[in-house]
Amino acid sequence: MNKLQLNPGHPEANANLGILQTKQHFIVLDGLRGIAALAVVIFHFMEWVYPDSSRNFIGHGFLAVDFFFCLSGFVIGYAYDDRIGKIGVMEFLKSRLIRLHPLVILGSVLGLLAFLLDPYAVYKGVYGTGKLILIFLCSVLHIPFPVMEDRAFNLYGLNAPSWSLFWEYLANIVYGLILYKLSSRYLTILTLLAGAILCLVGYRAGNLLGGWSGGTFWDGGARIAYSFSAGLFIYRSKWVIKNKLGFIGLAFLLLLAFVMPHFKWNWVVEVLVVLFYFPLLVALGAGASLSTRVEKICVFSGNISYPLYMTHYAAIWVFGNYYTSHKPGTTELFVIVSIGTVLLVGVAYLVMVGYDIPVRRYLNSKRQQRTGQ
Repeated sequence: MNKLQLNPGHPEANANLGILQTKQHFIVLDGLRGIAALAVVIFHFMEWVYPDSSRNFIGHGFLAVDFFFCLSGFVIGYAYDDRIGKIGVMEFLKSRLIRLHPLVILGSVLGLLAFLLDPYAVYKGVYGTGKLILIFLCSVLHIPFPVMEDRAFNLYGLNAPSWSLFWEYLANIVYGLILYKLSSRYLTILTLLAGAILCLVGYRAGNLLGGWSGGTFWDGGARIAYSFSAGLFIYRSKWVIKNKLGFIGLAFLLLLAFVMPHFKWNWVVEVLVVLFYFPLLVALGAGASLSTRVEKICVFSGNISYPLYMTHYAAIWVFGNYYTSHKPGTTELFVIVSIGTVLLVGVAYLVMVGYDIPVRRYLNSKRQQRTGQ
């Protein structure tokens, strides 16, 4: 494997010592994660305007989740394959919980506030206090609870993107119990089998959009089963492709997957992108050279990606209710989406520095005290 570009400025890079230490992240891959998070935000804005995704200029933005899953498999393998046996499964799971759950909680709180305070909402009287408390508790505890009919029975009605975190958690558990010690031969078989299941899901549903709702729950399992396994397979196979595309070139290639048009055999194209194109981009991103001019952009992009992903949807619900009730014109819509996206990035940054990093630092310090590290 060639020498990899790493992100020494990542907030987790030097946060812990001993068994709690996490490896540094890949700068280019971090940057691509941020691009994918931005694509998700814009896609969520625009799907209110164009419920028919074939008319949406970023109608395949939802595939960013599959890219996240593939990237996660690669990074988890890199970070933990050589040390999970030493630290133990429980410490691995604790580290993942500390990394992911603070923003699950905050996203739930923001979603509840948006639900209660949204001036454009028309559903305030539908939910009693008891039911709303139960919905909130399930969101905070990350238990799927698809009961909000006016929100299309999202698994998490207060913060829709949490559905992918449910599968991420499950993938981490399976990795800690099984995948980390699985031989290359059996990992290959598992990846191929998961790919076949993904093809069946795409054929049956006509797309790979599912996983976020009660009716499409198991589609999410198929999406992460393949992509996470593929990412892990790429890492273990050392399929890192040296190249000079850089962050800008790879960001352009990634965006092509999100803005590509719909085709007659659209589900086939989506499946091919997930099966081959995204793993290729991960391999290229791991081996890409990086100029100092864009390094800070990559670091910032990677750092705000998860906070942006987990906090933006409260604003999306408000926008959706506004769009439904006011039907803004094209110019107003462009201004709202443009400024809204910039503001959401700003909010994500404030959340990162004012909440996410301090909370994780505190929780990790408590772990270090308990473990004596």
